[in-house]
Amino acid sequence: MASGSTRGVTAPHEGYVGTELELFATARNWKRYWSDAIAPFVGGRVLDVGAGLGATAEIFAPRTGIAAWTCLEPDAHFAAHLATRIASGGLPVRTRVLRGTTRDLDPAERFDTILYIDVLEHIRDDHGELAGAASRLADGGHLVVLSPAHPFLYAPFDAAIGHERRYTRATLRAAAPDGLQRVRLDYLDAVGFGASLGNRLVLRSAMPSAGQIAAWDRLMVPISRRLDPWLGFRAGKSVLGVWTR
Repeated sequence: MASGSTRGVTAPHEGYVGTELELFATARNWKRYWSDAIAPFVGGRVLDVGAGLGATAEIFAPRTGIAAWTCLEPDAHFAAHLATRIASGGLPVRTRVLRGTTRDLDPAERFDTILYIDVLEHIRDDHGELAGAASRLADGGHLVVLSPAHPFLYAPFDAAIGHERRYTRATLRAAAPDGLQRVRLDYLDAVGFGASLGNRLVLRSAMPSAGQIAAWDRLMVPISRRLDPWLGFRAGKSVLGVWTR
């Protein structure tokens, strides 16, 4: 997930400032929701940019259709954690971890899926980052971005964990690289949008509590899964973009 203004992948850094990875690790309904949404586009050789604690790898790497899973992580602590998980069998043997950024990858290497799951909002040059990712995308492959939505929802929580920005569909569309075809550009979690708005206007908390995370995940996310399609995915606290070559 995320890491300060240098979190993602344009420059390595020595310490991730956020603690939200551990908090949101318990949000099982939310992980199930967004992972189901992107599942049709994840396969083959996968690059998981800003892999963090390995939450996305844990969901997808064991599945059939995954040829190889690369966890790309600039943070030394997280990279070591991922390496330990792989060595202990906590992640499949076809999983590998590389410490660094997309600039550190083998220039000849190509991927069938490139994922930015709650990562792009931490990268200052998001346009340049996605252009670089597109150059590493194999023909027929997919570039997938999931990020927090709506600049007016930017709250102390965003600043505390190093978010450079929040996206609208229009701004995420503008960040997408030339030469790729858009497959999907939707908002997710309409009910969570209301909760985020309440935090922005009333609570203004720098970090949600474990209880708040649990209430959102257990009560709100299941409703959003039913409500979002009915709304045409036109409202939500997160925005999902998928492009293909």
